[in-house]
Amino acid sequence: MIVPHLRARYTRRVRRRAVVPILVILAGLTALSAPAFPALARYGALPRKADGPVTVLLAGVDVHYDETAAVWPYPATPEDYSQRTDTIMLAQFRPDGTANLLSIPRDTWVNLPGSGWGKINGANVKGGPDLLVEAVQDLTGVRVDAYTLLSLNALRALTDAAGGVTLDVPQRMKYDDNAGHLHIDLQPGRQHLSGQQAEGFLRFRHDGLGDIGRVARQQSYLTALVGRSKSPLNWWRLPAMVGAIHQNTKSDLTRTEVGALLGAALSGLKVNMHTVPGTFGGGGTWLPDRAALHTLIHEQFRDPNDPRALTVAVVNTAAPDGSARRLKAHLEELGYQDVRIAEEARAAASTTVSGKAAATVLRDVGHGQVTQQGGIPGADVTVRLGSDTPAN
Repeated sequence: MIVPHLRARYTRRVRRRAVVPILVILAGLTALSAPAFPALARYGALPRKADGPVTVLLAGVDVHYDETAAVWPYPATPEDYSQRTDTIMLAQFRPDGTANLLSIPRDTWVNLPGSGWGKINGANVKGGPDLLVEAVQDLTGVRVDAYTLLSLNALRALTDAAGGVTLDVPQRMKYDDNAGHLHIDLQPGRQHLSGQQAEGFLRFRHDGLGDIGRVARQQSYLTALVGRSKSPLNWWRLPAMVGAIHQNTKSDLTRTEVGALLGAALSGLKVNMHTVPGTFGGGGTWLPDRAALHTLIHEQFRDPNDPRALTVAVVNTAAPDGSARRLKAHLEELGYQDVRIAEEARAAASTTVSGKAAATVLRDVGHGQVTQQGGIPGADVTVRLGSDTPAN
């Protein structure tokens, strides 16, 4: 199984608090400290069967400049990974060999637990990676198993170590920010970019789409980098790429966990990319479309082995009044994300549970029996509360 203890770790503390698959690969190479080809052979022997998805939050951290320095432009301060997150991605590795990536625009307006509402890129400043994890879990309903923070230097160094990346530049990109040490000067068309040029490609925001345009370019870059790195012709570059990443990340993944994820990644992942749906709001915010996001998460990111991710319909067939409402509240307290109250003709009967993971849901209901009875349309599990339901 892939990282079962990792999943258990965050299950126990679920209320605590742009470069996804390839970073996991490179971090794994670093963790095991092996030459490229022997390492690949070793990882190929790792077990890849998992009992459920493993979800990792990845975020690129902004640079902070020392404004007290006597020189200008101000120099960057030593990296402590405490600044705003410029790039945020949720990467879910699944047992079937797929990886689902969800790009979260940095200006997404979210609830920051304990800190009120704000842009999600401020979560790391206010509460570190724990608060960022909590905000992403609150936004998506997806449990996060681990996080990795990357410095801005990681992008430039990694790209150069890979020998550059080939990308389609959609338009003329020209921008200068002396204070931010950022100078972008790219012509349109397909071309091979260095690390500095790739950084400009990813950070450019003056295309009329702002943060959403940046997200699309992040995904294009990721696809190009992964494709280049998986080619056997470039395996000799892996040690240098490992060195570029090793010095520019902060993560709570252990070496064993990274190695297990790496075994799955090298088996040939099919990567599906998504972006949090929404609309532009005031103050440069991105307002998530909660209904559309819920549908996306339900279809692409839910764990089929976790009943809390299933759609549960509760029907009062013969129980005391208010029983369906009380059970709905109880299941939601246990972490169920989609519990609905449905209507059927009342009939004298005992409580039954039918559908996917019915036995597990039955344990959370607390009474009744599993049946093969048909369910409510659109529901994965149907609970019919009968006359054996307690009054309170």
